[in-house]
Amino acid sequence: MARTAPSRVSLVLVTAVGTGALLAPVTAAAAAPRPGDPVRAIESAAHPLRATGPTGSTKDLRPLGRMVGDAEVVGLGEATHGTHEFFTMKDRMFRYLVQEKGFRTFALEVSWTTGLRFDSYVRGGPGDVRELVRRELSKGPWYNEEYIELLTWMRRYNERHPDRQVRFLGNDLNNPETGVELYDAVTDYVRRHAPDRLDRIKALYAPLREVTDGDAHLALPLAERARLAKQARAAYRLVKNIRPEHGGTKFTWTLQHARSVMQTADIYAFDTDKPAGVSGAMLYRDRIMAENTVWWQRQTGGKVLASAHNAHVGYESRDANYPKMQGAFLRDALGSKYRSVGFTFDRGSFLATGTEDTEWKRRTVGPAAPGMNEHTLDKVSYDDYYVDLRKVPTAARAWLDKPRPTRSIGTAYPDGPYEIRLGANHDVLIHLHRTTAAHRPQ
Repeated sequence: MARTAPSRVSLVLVTAVGTGALLAPVTAAAAAPRPGDPVRAIESAAHPLRATGPTGSTKDLRPLGRMVGDAEVVGLGEATHGTHEFFTMKDRMFRYLVQEKGFRTFALEVSWTTGLRFDSYVRGGPGDVRELVRRELSKGPWYNEEYIELLTWMRRYNERHPDRQVRFLGNDLNNPETGVELYDAVTDYVRRHAPDRLDRIKALYAPLREVTDGDAHLALPLAERARLAKQARAAYRLVKNIRPEHGGTKFTWTLQHARSVMQTADIYAFDTDKPAGVSGAMLYRDRIMAENTVWWQRQTGGKVLASAHNAHVGYESRDANYPKMQGAFLRDALGSKYRSVGFTFDRGSFLATGTEDTEWKRRTVGPAAPGMNEHTLDKVSYDDYYVDLRKVPTAARAWLDKPRPTRSIGTAYPDGPYEIRLGANHDVLIHLHRTTAAHRPQ
């Protein structure tokens, strides 16, 4: 959609007047970028979005499909954890990639346990979607109507396409809880295939099963958390060293469940009262999210859309607390088979907690200030658009390579802005002019 604000007159061709006037964006041929003009350079490579919601024609997404190319994992970011249009655009993009590019999994930075429960639901398992989402997500940013809609669509799609079902992956540590089904899956497998190890496995897991709640686990003394991590690692090694006669998928999944238990215990054992502990935990978290995503992609054989914050799906760290990002780990593992897609926005509302409270509230920011990346991006005549940052003209490439203040808002607000090099951080960028807050279920 072309911007209609009077300040954009120089960038549009007026073809009609009065109510319903048509404002057509200047074509790339007519608006060849001038040397040093990043706005014109970006506009010459930009593709307008018809909509950010998941219904209607997807013709405007075809160039985006070409940008995705043969990628096996696409990281799709978000500049806040509470923006309606980011979530609905993810839904729209996932549906398009499923139907046109053969993608099969939607991954989210939620726990392995939650992912398994959502995966069961979308593949026809029992339960009510609203109750499931409330139980699994009510403490976090993704407890919203937008994800209820996505899960509902995934289940309906699978009912219509039983031979090519879509799946849901939680690639993060187990929080707010570690599902007891993980322990049960491991002990059941050991009981059948290595009964001589069963008592030892059960003894190692016994104290861990008593603190499946993440908050309770973190409240334990550091020495106790370290002991639990040691036991989780010992249990993992015992399972890993089983040599099943028939091997196969069952063992592979059992080992991954044990790995997830170990990952969670390990990250809880970092001393986050110290800066080195915080950065160590965040480095470990981004690494395991990437490892779990790659494991899933290779195990299932399907392409994955991995949803997370811009900071996680990108290639460069935004601050010292995040030494290396999930996107960089994914690029290490997959090379050119990984794509990073980021979001920016100029103004609007979103949900976030405060820095001193945990209540999710509507927050609003005005237009980006001069000097911010979003200020320049928003001068492009399209309200909403996307652009392949790898193929922009020289003027845009030089501009994109410089760090500038950029909105990168996490769970709590105020947050940022941060100095970010957009061109070095993402392969593709989606820019939205105005956003609204996501909808928490009532």
